[in-house]
Amino acid sequence: MKRKMGYRWNLRQVMAGHGMFATTDLVGPLAERGVVLSREQVFRLVTQPPQRLSMEIFAALCHIFDCTPNDLIEIEVVNTPVRKAAGGGPRGGEKAAVAPTGRRVAVRRPDLS
Repeated sequence: MKRKMGYRWNLRQVMAGHGMFATTDLVGPLAERGVVLSREQVFRLVTQPPQRLSMEIFAALCHIFDCTPNDLIEIEVVNTPVRKAAGGGPRGGEKAAVAPTGRRVAVRRPDLS
């Protein structure tokens, strides 16, 4: 089992706890704190877990909702099974190649007898 770190983005739940149910409700409070984002950017920030987030935006969110970073992000461990190839690989001395059709093939050298 391979361990991978993940996280859960809780901005939507934190907003609901403060009576904000529309993503556009967040545009004004962010702008008051110097963070100017379009409605579309705020929509993505609320509805999708961000891959990257500036500390300026993160600090503004914590200030708006009077919360800690732990309230916005929950760290979780995601166990992923390690896949093993069926049938092993090519036999000793052979190199594996990919055929134009996308199938694995074994390339063998001709016998030089």
